[in-house]
Amino acid sequence: MPRFLSVLRGLLLVTPLLAVTDPVAAEVVKFEITGRAPIGSSGYEKITGIARFAINPRAPGNAVIADVDRAPVNLDGKVEFSSDVYILRPIDPARSNGVALVDVLNRGRKIVLGGFNPGATNDPVTDADLGDGFLMQRGYTVVWVGWEFDIRRVSGRQGEAERGAGLAIEIPSARGVSGVIRASVTPNDAGPQTMGDLAGYRPIDDNAPDTTLSVRDGEFGAKTLISRDRFTVRGNQVTLTGGFEKGRTYELSYRPTEWPVSGLGLAAYRDFALWIKHAPDAVARAGTLIGFGSSQSGRFLRTFLYDGFNTDEQGRQVLDGAMVHIAGAARLSINVRGAQPTALSMYSTTQFPYATSAERDPVSRRTDGLLDNARARVTQPKVMFTNTAVEYWGGGRAAALIHTTPDGMRDLVLPPTVRAYFLTGAQHSAAPFPVPAGGVGQQPANPLEYWWTLRALLVAMTDWVVKGTEPPPSQVPRVADGTLVPVSKLRFPVIPSVQGPARIQGPRYEDRDLPFLVPQVDADGNELAGIRTAEQRVPVATYTGWNFRHASIGGTDQLVSLLGMALPFATTKTARTTSGDPRLSLEERYPTKDAYLAQASTVIDALVTGRYLLPGDAARVRSRIEAHWPSVR
Repeated sequence: MPRFLSVLRGLLLVTPLLAVTDPVAAEVVKFEITGRAPIGSSGYEKITGIARFAINPRAPGNAVIADVDRAPVNLDGKVEFSSDVYILRPIDPARSNGVALVDVLNRGRKIVLGGFNPGATNDPVTDADLGDGFLMQRGYTVVWVGWEFDIRRVSGRQGEAERGAGLAIEIPSARGVSGVIRASVTPNDAGPQTMGDLAGYRPIDDNAPDTTLSVRDGEFGAKTLISRDRFTVRGNQVTLTGGFEKGRTYELSYRPTEWPVSGLGLAAYRDFALWIKHAPDAVARAGTLIGFGSSQSGRFLRTFLYDGFNTDEQGRQVLDGAMVHIAGAARLSINVRGAQPTALSMYSTTQFPYATSAERDPVSRRTDGLLDNARARVTQPKVMFTNTAVEYWGGGRAAALIHTTPDGMRDLVLPPTVRAYFLTGAQHSAAPFPVPAGGVGQQPANPLEYWWTLRALLVAMTDWVVKGTEPPPSQVPRVADGTLVPVSKLRFPVIPSVQGPARIQGPRYEDRDLPFLVPQVDADGNELAGIRTAEQRVPVATYTGWNFRHASIGGTDQLVSLLGMALPFATTKTARTTSGDPRLSLEERYPTKDAYLAQASTVIDALVTGRYLLPGDAARVRSRIEAHWPSVR
């Protein structure tokens, strides 16, 4: 078929307004196209639009949504809502691999395009905007659907495709609900503070006398109420007479004007994905769906699966595969009254059950599993959990508990449909490389890159769900071999001018301490287990998943949220012995550049053999390793 006919056939697949005529097939009742354009000469096009939904609040799969029974209904007794949608798809269906990567937006922002396609922008117009084109070369359809109600759009209107625009959802509020909401902030400066966690809630009265502000030291310090005449509130911004004390934690509470039915975001993701999978008139089609969620959106996926949203009202499976990235053992504040999905939720997101299999909680004496429960058990997808050192160490995310028993005493045998991978030594999101000077941490941030690993795992996940090919084995630290230990048994070296990890607060759940298990380290302080990249295994520094707050922002005994650090090795033996650094210097490790690169190449080749790195990415990883050399010599 001539190429222009193939392109024309693809363009004729949809019209500016699509109405779903069979409401049983999917709960997308209408899809309105607001924008459509080819992307350079890539053979891909982008489609923006608005999906309109209507669900039966009494259906078992929907009744789990918090306050859905208090939402207004239409004449058919259904709850209506709508979401912004953004799709990248091959114009010629023959170029599609039949798989849609359904990326869970993170605070309205796309994740997978810039992650899997280095150099890409989030609203591509030209070929260059697609970065290296990895996803396009492999034929993925990429889908985003708004699910978070407290996102501010750039234009303030739905369906906008402006660069940087957040994609959101319009949902009703529950009727007959009252109460207070609260959120915390640890200021880096003394000026007015915006409580971002409360972005979706306006106070009934900015001057209400029962609005409160308290202060404490650290996450669990005793609270002291601040006199009402000392602070003012305007929306979710608070100003304190005399200014805020840097590094202390302040909590604001007030009565909001409305209570959005936030859990409808889970239904929007479910029903739009099913529309792509099953509706004959869908704007894009894919018979296989892989969900990807990172951090906040990884917690979304854990909640989505646990609450049973991977099954629709007809019992059909939604996601065939789920890649849950840097979420630890946490879930999301979404399917609750007064949900705060934007919140980082330090020390409050980890919730039992932690693992996919049903385990017994020794405190509550409940037995439950993320996937092993009555709602989720029937339609379990293939799942990959990927976590960095931050999720084991910081913010109470307790990543170890996804692969140990709840008491932390022994390793779990993961189900055959589950893999867990530790991205050794990395921080939540890699710092720029080279690492810029300054920052909010006491030490430089951690630049270890893990997206090369995730590219290989995406290919493995695709082969797993499409062909049944087993992915690489799980790679996590283990209790049995001593690579996962209580923090009290960590052998972290004493490094001059570096505050050690002894003060770090471990995870908590319902006001009780959870096992604080962390990856064991070598003599350099680098972790021993997991997927050890060439950067981490042929190091120029010690790489951690924790970093304390800098003195300039106060609270120096507290962690910077989601930040790791890179502690460079001394250049020479003389320099390290003079400073008292116990770690070997660079000159003692790597006598020549060739020796350094040879060690790295050995690691890279092993990663390719193990399918933790794609052969086509090996040269680019070697180039990055070589870029470290100026710091070595």
